[in-house]
Amino acid sequence: MLCKKILIVDDEPCILRSLQFQLERVGKLDVITAIDGEEALRLIENERPCIIFLDIMLPKKSGYEICKRIKTDPRLSDIYVIILSARGQLNEISKGIELGADEYMTKPFDPSLVLERARKILAGVT
Repeated sequence: MLCKKILIVDDEPCILRSLQFQLERVGKLDVITAIDGEEALRLIENERPCIIFLDIMLPKKSGYEICKRIKTDPRLSDIYVIILSARGQLNEISKGIELGADEYMTKPFDPSLVLERARKILAGVT
């Protein structure tokens, strides 16, 4: 059975609602959300999403910490991590990729681009 679970981690409610709405329009996706790093880690362990859209600047644990934990844990390392951040400087992007992020997108972003990426990843086209 193909994974259809997506986790959105962001402390900005508008971004959470917007992305959740866009992704749920695809149909048959289980979209879950977290507003801080600790909640995200609990959901990752319990729900095992196949894609995570992850902000960097989060309360309790940063997106960098979460990404590193996911990608160094053999049970979780196959989760596709896309960092969505307002931090678009080259050193920030490099850090995210070095910690194992599969992609790095800067805010503001086009929701249709996020939706298209999710569709391709779920279809096995990265």
